[in-house]
Amino acid sequence: MNQAAHKPAQSPKASLVAYITQDPADIQQAYQLRHRVFSQAFNAQLNAQEPGMDKDLFDDACHHLIVKDADSNRIVAYSRIITSDIAQQHHGFYTASEFDLSGIMDDQKRYMEIGRTCVSDEHRTGSAIALLWGQIGQFMLEHNIDCLIGCASIPFANGSRQTLAVIDYLRNQYFTQDTLRVIPKHPLPPLKNSLDGKAFVPPLLKAYLRMGCKVCGEAHWDKDFNVADVLVLLEKENINMRYVKHFLRAA
Repeated sequence: MNQAAHKPAQSPKASLVAYITQDPADIQQAYQLRHRVFSQAFNAQLNAQEPGMDKDLFDDACHHLIVKDADSNRIVAYSRIITSDIAQQHHGFYTASEFDLSGIMDDQKRYMEIGRTCVSDEHRTGSAIALLWGQIGQFMLEHNIDCLIGCASIPFANGSRQTLAVIDYLRNQYFTQDTLRVIPKHPLPPLKNSLDGKAFVPPLLKAYLRMGCKVCGEAHWDKDFNVADVLVLLEKENINMRYVKHFLRAA
């Protein structure tokens, strides 16, 4: 994997730095962060290869994007990047395990998939998300990526009403055109309720939407992670550069 051209981003307001890493110590700490966030925030049932670590077969060939607090040497945010080249040579895209992607894929385009994205509790509304998305946007531009895809998770907090309200909000405001949709392998019923879903959109999904992402149809029920996943799509020409700059300034 050619990672030399991708430069680290430093936060001017804190000791945070974001970069793609191949360092085994960084990657192990990232697996630990993933396990902690997913098991605590989502009460996920993780099939851990090693205790306290979230790792799967897609992790052996990917770009590991981290945000680290340089003062404490702690990783506070993470996202996994799988490009079209990696997917073709290894295990495909993770999102294909939850959705039929045939309705959105174009053989003439280059894709990147982000996944296992997580942020530690104390950084969920701060610079870490800004740095993470600034680096993702930079990666798209530097590697000539046409489209970004990924699963955005909506937890089943306080029952399912809030989750279904978020999906209803997305359906009304952010769904792609009918010809650009995926099919969830375990769909949730498109039920409506009286709650305002906009108020319950998770911070990471909110950042995706601000970057210009669209949602490619109905949600998949991920039983292991106890979340509803939607497939987000960001086409290069639809990147909200104002928000890329905003994220980098906010960092």
